[in-house]
Amino acid sequence: MKVDLNSDLGESFGRYKLGLDEEVMNHITSANVATGWHAGDPLVMRGTVRLAKEKGVAVGAHPGYPDLLGFGRRYMRLTPEEARNYILYQIGALYAFARVEGLELQHVKPHGALYNALVKEEELARAVIEGIADFDRNLIFVALSGSRPAEIAEEMGVKVAHEVFADRAYNPDGTLVPRSKPGAVIHEEGAIAERVVSMVKDGGVRAINGEWVELRADTICVHGDNPRAVQIAARIRKVLEEAGVKVAPMKVVVR
Repeated sequence: MKVDLNSDLGESFGRYKLGLDEEVMNHITSANVATGWHAGDPLVMRGTVRLAKEKGVAVGAHPGYPDLLGFGRRYMRLTPEEARNYILYQIGALYAFARVEGLELQHVKPHGALYNALVKEEELARAVIEGIADFDRNLIFVALSGSRPAEIAEEMGVKVAHEVFADRAYNPDGTLVPRSKPGAVIHEEGAIAERVVSMVKDGGVRAINGEWVELRADTICVHGDNPRAVQIAARIRKVLEEAGVKVAPMKVVVR
């Protein structure tokens, strides 16, 4: 039994520092690096890729809406052509830094509001996946576990990593409880660790109303901007390994 641990990193910008990238990187196996539209800049991108190389962590692109002020958490209506090319543009930006550092891109994980919009808008999801495939069909598309975007990617012959969230509450339909709702984000380390083991070994988790939600867990997201991100990441990795689960990069988990 294997699972990947991923985190959204490289989200600082100019003089503004966000997250505990170096410390979190010690415990994860895949890094989703911001590509400059919701966060990040050229210096941050290259520094994050270089850090991942030093730590032996696989690198993927984390593209989002062009929304620096809103951190990519505000919905935007895009045409399929816009979506396809926005994704391609952002992957290409990170690819330049990965290539200079001698790394291959492993995956693409859409960010924030774009990630959530894909679950509801099939045409948008298809356009984003087409953009990924245009660049490299071997890139792994990271999608909400059991969602329609994951099915679309599989239908298109694109590799998919089904993602679960350690510190987020779930609705009974398998979607994430919006951050604006009470109880959407879980902060207690013990509860997070317990949920992670359930997701990986039992194939599901309790929704916010107590109902059982079935999930496939190829990769677990650990948010790097949580004040206790380092402790949570370390705890998650420890409990998984104690439960007999191997923690490995997506490219090892998804074949």
